[in-house]
Amino acid sequence: MNTLAFRNVDASPQDPVADWPLEAIQTALERGGLGDWRQLTRAIQAEPWGPVARWIEETLIWSRPYGVAMAFERAISHSRDAVEAAEREAVATEIARLVSESGLSRTEFASHIGTSPSRLSTYVSGKVTPSAALLLRMRRIAERSQSAL
Repeated sequence: MNTLAFRNVDASPQDPVADWPLEAIQTALERGGLGDWRQLTRAIQAEPWGPVARWIEETLIWSRPYGVAMAFERAISHSRDAVEAAEREAVATEIARLVSESGLSRTEFASHIGTSPSRLSTYVSGKVTPSAALLLRMRRIAERSQSAL
């Protein structure tokens, strides 16, 4: 069994990965085993743009452990894609809720927010994500429409 050991850092392999310094992450990538890589992968999945993922990316720029580098690049990419898809779905769900709660037809709602019914449809389906400003406008129109009822 491969036991990971850190030298010259104030961290232990038993500490949470989020507490590891960059040098410890590099050591785990270069000399770690499957258990260590699983810990790193879980940290990436928890925060795909967080410090651990960023430090792994930084390490992989200049250190390319055979077989591990590509696997971690894919893990980061896959985790980010999954989070972005979930975020797009959450925005689409919110937009559908706003349209429904407004009591307006989709055509009326689209007109009130300054877009076409077909563009609104792309927002509701999640194919296109509106700007933050447009989402705020949608919330405002939905609130106003509810108060008028």
